[in-house]
Amino acid sequence: MEPPKNPERPAKTKQHLAWWSGSLASFHHQNDEAIIERLNLRLVEAHYTARADQIHAWRSLLPTLRHAVQHLPPNWRILIEYPLLRLDRRLDVLLITDRAIFVLEFKAANFERSALRQVADYALDLRDFQAASRNHPIIPILVAAAGAPAEPCWPLLWTNYENPVFQASPATLRDLLSNILQKIDHRGIDIEAWEHAAYRPVPTIIEAALMLYRKHGVEDIKTARADTTNLTATTSAILHAIATAKQQSGHVIIFVTGIPGAGKTLCGLNAVFSAETTAAFLTGTLPMVYVLRAALIKDAVASGARQKAQAEREAKAQIQSITGFLKDHRDRHDAPAEHVIVFDEAQRAWDADYGAQKFGLADSEAAIVLDIMRRHQDFAVIVALVGNGQEINTGEAGLQEWGKALKQRPEWQIRAAPGVINAAEPRQSLFITPPDSLSIDPQLHLNTAVRQIRAADAAQWVDAVLRGATDEAIDIANRNDQKIPFFITRSLAAMRKSLRQRTGGDRRAGLVCSSGAKRLIADGIWPKFDHLDADAVANWFLKRWPEDVRASDALELPATEFAAQGLELDFVGLCWGGDYIWNGQWVVRNFSGTKWQYPKKPDARDFCRNTYRVLLTRARYDTIIWVPQGDPADPTREPDLFNQTAAYLLSAGATELPSLTAPTPPPAPSQSTLFPV
Repeated sequence: MEPPKNPERPAKTKQHLAWWSGSLASFHHQNDEAIIERLNLRLVEAHYTARADQIHAWRSLLPTLRHAVQHLPPNWRILIEYPLLRLDRRLDVLLITDRAIFVLEFKAANFERSALRQVADYALDLRDFQAASRNHPIIPILVAAAGAPAEPCWPLLWTNYENPVFQASPATLRDLLSNILQKIDHRGIDIEAWEHAAYRPVPTIIEAALMLYRKHGVEDIKTARADTTNLTATTSAILHAIATAKQQSGHVIIFVTGIPGAGKTLCGLNAVFSAETTAAFLTGTLPMVYVLRAALIKDAVASGARQKAQAEREAKAQIQSITGFLKDHRDRHDAPAEHVIVFDEAQRAWDADYGAQKFGLADSEAAIVLDIMRRHQDFAVIVALVGNGQEINTGEAGLQEWGKALKQRPEWQIRAAPGVINAAEPRQSLFITPPDSLSIDPQLHLNTAVRQIRAADAAQWVDAVLRGATDEAIDIANRNDQKIPFFITRSLAAMRKSLRQRTGGDRRAGLVCSSGAKRLIADGIWPKFDHLDADAVANWFLKRWPEDVRASDALELPATEFAAQGLELDFVGLCWGGDYIWNGQWVVRNFSGTKWQYPKKPDARDFCRNTYRVLLTRARYDTIIWVPQGDPADPTREPDLFNQTAAYLLSAGATELPSLTAPTPPPAPSQSTLFPV
């Protein structure tokens, strides 16, 4: 039961504890008004506006809850209004028992699809990010005052699998709890310690943008792994550099490097929303512009924080395309409104030759951006986010072009991560001989993936696979007890079925493929996603299936590397194309006319490899790779090459996709363990 957000004083709480919590004994001992008084106090402390409808909701909830838990053991605990930071929501009620965690969401309406999805997502959030919930049953229950609840489908309640959402009315909740408890043959939850266990959510890029837009700090966005310590440190280094430049009237460029999915975009967004000056997030990845703008506008309007026109103005000011920024300022002489810009995927800045050919400009993109920001007489800061090995298009020059431009502009102070000097690949080297204006700061490199929730070393495995370093890939795959989350199948139908079975709540899946995988058309996959269509991109990433067939969850239209770069999905189905196949080594091909062509230029081979790097690093959970069977009658779809590709990926440590049939239920509990009704 969450009140509307207050646009003037948005919530910012560092305490991830319930607003009211206590044993069932203390719950029964306190009257409703005492509990509501405590909840209302926390409401004010969290800077929400106290509303009569919220108080009414609590007064309606508490009698139902008291009746439902009246005969349960007194040491079990009740938590009311438990914050879930990743979702920027509060869970209505948690019932912590020694055998299961019950997630109770109360609605005045009926059993709507959105409400069922919401409570399912709450349960998944606890499963993934709350340490004391791992390996214990989590039972989501939607309690709706209107409508008839569906009958439960038994048997259920496997510890390591998602449970479907149970439905109850206020009158049937007590019996439902008793029935569920009788069927759980599980013990071992530490009731007293549960609430104080670590809750470390990993938000998606879209969720992070919304949280930061509402003025939560990045310090509140923790990761699911304790070894990721430099995300906050990198953000602090950026904000400190901005403050110093402002104080000393300096012109500073900051190069932030990191492996795919390490949180570079998160740091950049935080700089934009936290800098105490005008700032904008600039990216050449138009789909990111479309999706983030649409999400910010939708959220601001839905929360009542802003009118649509105002939300659109703010979103367009803070999230911009780099091309639009250049068009607005390249032929002018005045300084831009922004004193701070974050240049996302800065390694993709085009070189001078491409600028002359495409835009009729006389210099590189890096040089033009530096000159535009130098017009500020007081101070200016450029935060360049660098994703190594992700150049995927003609003219993208890498870091070396920034180095050339900066050598000609010594007035810029440079702060960068160590890896930008003498990199193994010349394209990724900012300088061979560092200038005096360069300061090296190790905190500006992000070396641990936060996108991949299940395997921090997934990006390292992808890199080894794409280099053909089989032994290294195997070593990475076998480094931890849990397998890396990459699965191989030869069946498109099996991939779709498996993606459907994996998603629940607000977790979403989608198909991706290379734009060069043109012969996937023969298998019914269309590799021509219009990434320049703002509505198509926003619908694909933000709408939900089955309500909208344009959503990624429909598993119909795959996004290409141009649409997916910089964004992410929970589960990804990668449709492998004939443009990048294994034949003892990786072979790059371009399909033209009626046959495959073999490019000789190193850039073309690099772009194709980087395309698959982008596609293989989009998932937060699992990536299911479908390698087609091919067709012996079609010389453009050679079965032998697809067979070799699938075999290589498996030999490097990927796992054959298992059949996700329902697991064997636990044995029925003995009569002595049944919970007394």
